[in-house]
Amino acid sequence: MTETIAKTRLRPAGLQRRVHEPLLEVSGLRVAIGRGENPVRPVDGVGFSIARGETFALLGESGCGKSMTALALVRLLPDGGRIETGIVRFAGRDLLAETEARMREVRGGQIAMIFQEPSTSLNPVMTVMNQIGEVLARHRGLGGAPARAEARRLLEAVGIPDAERRLDDYPFQFSGGMKQRVMIAIALAGDPELLIADEPTTALDVTIQAQVLDLLARLQAERGMGMLLITHDLGVVARMAHRVGVMYAGELVETATRADFFRRPLHPYSRKLFAALPTDAQRGRPLMALGGNVPALDREFVGCRFADRCPDAFGLCRRETPGWEHVGDQAVRCHLYAEGRAHPQSAGLEAEPFAAGRHREQVLLDVRDLKVHFPVRKGLFRREVGRVKAVDGVSLTLAAGRTLALVGESGCGKTTAGKAILQLVAATAGEVFLDGALLTGLSRAALRPLRRAFQMVFQDPFASLNPRMRVGEIIEEGMLALGVEPGRDARLRRIDDLLSRVGLAPGMKFRYPHEFSGGQRQRIAIARALAVSPRLIVCDEPTSALDVSVQAQILNLMRELQAEFGLAYLFITHNLGVVSWLAHDVAVMYLGRIVERGPVERVLAAPAHPYTRALLDAVPHIDADPDARPESSVGDELPSPLAPPAGCHFHPRCPYATDICRKQYPGETARGGGQVVRCHWPL
Repeated sequence: MTETIAKTRLRPAGLQRRVHEPLLEVSGLRVAIGRGENPVRPVDGVGFSIARGETFALLGESGCGKSMTALALVRLLPDGGRIETGIVRFAGRDLLAETEARMREVRGGQIAMIFQEPSTSLNPVMTVMNQIGEVLARHRGLGGAPARAEARRLLEAVGIPDAERRLDDYPFQFSGGMKQRVMIAIALAGDPELLIADEPTTALDVTIQAQVLDLLARLQAERGMGMLLITHDLGVVARMAHRVGVMYAGELVETATRADFFRRPLHPYSRKLFAALPTDAQRGRPLMALGGNVPALDREFVGCRFADRCPDAFGLCRRETPGWEHVGDQAVRCHLYAEGRAHPQSAGLEAEPFAAGRHREQVLLDVRDLKVHFPVRKGLFRREVGRVKAVDGVSLTLAAGRTLALVGESGCGKTTAGKAILQLVAATAGEVFLDGALLTGLSRAALRPLRRAFQMVFQDPFASLNPRMRVGEIIEEGMLALGVEPGRDARLRRIDDLLSRVGLAPGMKFRYPHEFSGGQRQRIAIARALAVSPRLIVCDEPTSALDVSVQAQILNLMRELQAEFGLAYLFITHNLGVVSWLAHDVAVMYLGRIVERGPVERVLAAPAHPYTRALLDAVPHIDADPDARPESSVGDELPSPLAPPAGCHFHPRCPYATDICRKQYPGETARGGGQVVRCHWPL
């Protein structure tokens, strides 16, 4: 069977052409937060326009002012925030001159906003009907049966099945992807002309991300909405945008059409963002990470704001603020073009390969038929009525000095498997061996001396670091608990050495977690894991919420530490770009089981399981044709592990399913070169 799982589908008509009728015009927008001589200016002279039916993508690192720009457009600035200067003209009206009462009609009615995290944006104590109904009542005057009928239609429009019943559900009863669909339905309830989408897919896995992006594109085409898309994901920009604006330190530094931007990014900052993307072509070489951080925005700038991080900077860059220069249809704020200098090339230079590790690649981790089933109990006597089969027979091996990527959709059991391997969750059945020692079934006392050998780095470092402890105390805590470096002076020297190794100054050990950026907090989490000299580190989505530039720094650090210490990584992720660059081997997990595994270059280049192919098809690529992209066949939500489908668990979502797929779970089929697949009809 050689045909592909993907079908070519044209981009909706509304996204194939630009409609030049102006909808939003922004010029000279300047926002200040705080009083005194040096207020923070997260938005400093920003200007752009959006036409009806057009998507304008605002791209850049965290802290560059993207979200604050969006909030300023609808005058929802935080306490102490104010718009100092600028014009925001929407459908011919100056929004900055409107009364607050009028702005309440604009927000939600004519301009709607989708936030990054639906779990914190949806009211947990209100049903979906009540939350959609609020918008319908305020902006369209609907109530009672007409409001319910319209709410049902909106849920159906965003692809939520059984919409009538689900109107009475609460947010916690929806998956992450479904909550984001509910957010979109609420945003559309007022029939807006402009939709602001602030990182709408950052925390979603690739299949749900693809569904949400397709949904937004379809709804935009049907309604002719303008869209302001805020993101740091270049793949999402390539898939969705008509025009792109690159933002750095509160100001735009480049604007271009999507085609021009991806063919030839001009600003050194834009080029650095591209160079930081992990790809299989860069395997074995460090990513071109951006050094330093976005500068603090509480001062007056002299010269180019990017000069301190720019490899092409020269004297003029630090003396004079660059103006806009035009190169064809692109505009760039950079002295290199004003001076007629050669096109900057430094961002694309290849780095020297990583040093080869000198550690023997012998099997360190051996997992055999691991199962984790959680009982479901009901009634007065808590009778067991079922079991959630989160992990249902996982077997894998991992050698020292190598990285095994565990990939799959949210809810497939990846994190539970990682925690069960580290004995943070009790296994129902199966065995876990670390360097020949059996871990499963041991008591807490027996496990304690073995815990030095394995550690975990979590997805959200802010949630996993104690906010009441200083960084030095956080790193020292594990050493004290496991008897590493018994002397106080020796521990302090080790803390200083660890901070230096992860790229932080030793003096930072006296600070608290809230005083650091997201990337720096993740470095602290890695230093904490290294403090007890582990041999295995389970990394649970450690870079999923990081900017591409910070992600590159963390990934480079992990590779360097692996080569130096011979660390083995079990890397849990849904980012297949990271997998292609970082991992040696990959295991694809679906509904508690491994459906395909093998060397990363074989599995990603020639996937044999339809699910693996669907995951790859869902990834937005910066070099793909956005007007003819594949449509993933994985259009439904992941089935519940409480009642997995009979036969092959993937068959309800598989276009190749036959009778045997519905009756019998497939056994393993070897494909050669270490690639193994569980499929009756491998591709």
